[in-house]
Amino acid sequence: MAGPWAYGAFGELEYSLRTGRTAFEKVMGMPLFDYLAAHPDEAAQFSEAMVGIHGPEPPAVAEAYDFSSHGTVVDVGGATGNMLAAILSKYPQPRGVLFDRSHVLLEAPALLGARGVADRVRLEEGNFFERVPGGGDLYILSHIIHDWTEAQCLTILGNCRAAMPPAATLLIVEFVLPEGDTPHLGKLTDMVMLTMPGGEERTAVEYETLLSAAGFRMNRVIPTASNVSIVEAHVA
Repeated sequence: MAGPWAYGAFGELEYSLRTGRTAFEKVMGMPLFDYLAAHPDEAAQFSEAMVGIHGPEPPAVAEAYDFSSHGTVVDVGGATGNMLAAILSKYPQPRGVLFDRSHVLLEAPALLGARGVADRVRLEEGNFFERVPGGGDLYILSHIIHDWTEAQCLTILGNCRAAMPPAATLLIVEFVLPEGDTPHLGKLTDMVMLTMPGGEERTAVEYETLLSAAGFRMNRVIPTASNVSIVEAHVA
């Protein structure tokens, strides 16, 4: 996050504020995730950085939500499997599907093996803008929705909805912003989302609106011992 492509983008923050477009694309000539796909070494470093930045969150999510009754947990865009490993380490019953693009999954076997859950996880390559693996009991989108525009979020959620059995559960793990001027880390990362990938953080009301537009019913927002919350939803 202190590399030239990151601080170069923040040097053009005013451009994003004035236009609503990503400063990253102005500086680097392509969207953030296209850049990472074309630079595997930096993509691997980015994945490790995300594990470090969000380190306290996976165990807090595993503690705050009961995953024991779910047979198959599908981690959509789950990168190297940090969230999935935390869940499976705490709950011996579920199995996992880790779904992401091929260059992102390269580092996953090492992490899953080190956490002792590799034999319970199936890696599946793909693009969540095109499809999501079917047949899961529970689907997780952890720090995915905040990366993208409203239209792109509706595509991702639509693909999840198409893949989910009627009784399946969707969990969105994100910073859920408090209303008003209450301080929150997510209000800082909201600027990161604007400047780099082009997304945004949301309040609970905004998540409810987004999920409704995608054909889901939001059930509740569950706080965790970390900065993230769990937004639970079912197919409407």
